[in-house]
Amino acid sequence: DSDGEDFFYGAQVSILPKNLLEILCVYCLYFREYETIDDVDIDLHINISFLDEEVASAWKVTRTEPIILRLRFSLSQYLDGPEPTVEVFQPNCKDGFCLGVQLKRILSMFISNQWKHLSNEFLNAQQRKRHSWFKAGGTIKKFRTVAVPDSRSTVHITTRQLIQLFFSSQALIHCKSIPTLEYGFLVQVMKYSEQRIPTLNDYCVVCDEQHVFQNGSMLKPAVCTRELCVFSFNTLGVMSGAAEDVATGAEVVDLLVAMCHAALESARKSIIFDPYPSVVDPHDPKSLAFNPKKRSYERLQRALDSITSIREITQGPYVEIKKQMDKLDPLAHPLLQWIISSNRSHIVKLPSSRQLKFMHTSHQFLLLSSPPAKEARFRTARKLHGSTFAFHGSHIENWHSILRNGLVNASYTKLQLHGAAYGKGIYLSPISSISFGYSGKIQHYNRVNTCQPTQSRFLQSRNLNCVALCEVITSKDLQKHGNIWVCPISDHVCTRFFFVYEDGQVGDANINTQDVRIQKEILRVIGGQST
Repeated sequence: DSDGEDFFYGAQVSILPKNLLEILCVYCLYFREYETIDDVDIDLHINISFLDEEVASAWKVTRTEPIILRLRFSLSQYLDGPEPTVEVFQPNCKDGFCLGVQLKRILSMFISNQWKHLSNEFLNAQQRKRHSWFKAGGTIKKFRTVAVPDSRSTVHITTRQLIQLFFSSQALIHCKSIPTLEYGFLVQVMKYSEQRIPTLNDYCVVCDEQHVFQNGSMLKPAVCTRELCVFSFNTLGVMSGAAEDVATGAEVVDLLVAMCHAALESARKSIIFDPYPSVVDPHDPKSLAFNPKKRSYERLQRALDSITSIREITQGPYVEIKKQMDKLDPLAHPLLQWIISSNRSHIVKLPSSRQLKFMHTSHQFLLLSSPPAKEARFRTARKLHGSTFAFHGSHIENWHSILRNGLVNASYTKLQLHGAAYGKGIYLSPISSISFGYSGKIQHYNRVNTCQPTQSRFLQSRNLNCVALCEVITSKDLQKHGNIWVCPISDHVCTRFFFVYEDGQVGDANINTQDVRIQKEILRVIGGQST
């Protein structure tokens, strides 16, 4: 109300009846007026505490803070004025707020499409038909009458009902539906935002069209393979910076590069090297240097061989090492960026205090690939049927694709490498030696107290064996054939841990996940999240 000064009023949205407040996750609404320039900022706070800690970490958001949608309207004209601008942010996420970039694009398109049909009179007529609470007159100096009561008090609502609704199997169908204007434009924007957030990973961060994946959606948001989107993605500022990722997760980047090497060197690369990189030519931003439609494995191999070892990258100034890479091959660094940004799973190197000692390797990672909707369905199934843990072994060459497409049911497809003697599904085993057998050539099993795992931070060899520890729903659909289990429902299997071994040496052959001591140790490391 005062020239040049910001006023913050936390307030209950007076246009909302009590029952709607209980449905919406509306924590508070703030506004700030700039009377001299006829502007008003409206801050809508979206509660995201429904996200798990690990999902929030993968999305690089702070789950204990709301996401703030800041809309700037004309103070005197409101819906009759210019289209409002949109900002999306979290106070403590200063850099790399990729979710905010994606959500801003979504809301800008949504508001632009809706705005052409809106006016104060139109909304006034809508309200007269229903509740008669909207009484606009003259200018929208009465904006405050609509949005904020005189009490200017802050109201907190704790319900999660709406978010839980969006986690249902119908979430994808409804997330783009247009909410009603029954309770006003601000509520419409808030409801649409709440619909979209849980399923952001299902849509391209650029064009907002639905991804098509082999095994459903993955955890991290990503760009689709349309060339226009790839070009736009390069200039959006949302691509994961290689320097930051190497600094914060060098061991993970090291593993991603090793997986890419294995897939590219495989005799089956035409089948398993999926996705193939989409990399913009640094010398010609309008063309693709690596194009899935025009594959050149030889050129890709040269660029991959020119990527400086992650060990060396961490030992010097990143800018200088990038220059060295550019001299060797101008496509090496863009390829490294693609390897990092195309990974759609959340991988974190486990500190020694959270490692499973019985696995006998220092290369242990938390591995999550399920998006919030799938994880929610998994937890619902777990409450009904219970769950247990089992191993899944697959050759290192397959993991480049698995991290980007998920654990797929490869039975009777071109991806199948081994037989499917027990039917179609994802193959698992409670016995470590069985899954180790599917991970590649094994020269030696480590036994307790006979071979200590290497403490090297980085991988020393390209001869790698990998095995994942998964949580699986113990419903009647899980088919147990002795120590070989088959789960035909992909939603009933979630990866939890990932173990890497070098030079043909793997862990103890006699680990049984059904052993009570083993289960207790797994739950200790998880932190009691699974039951």
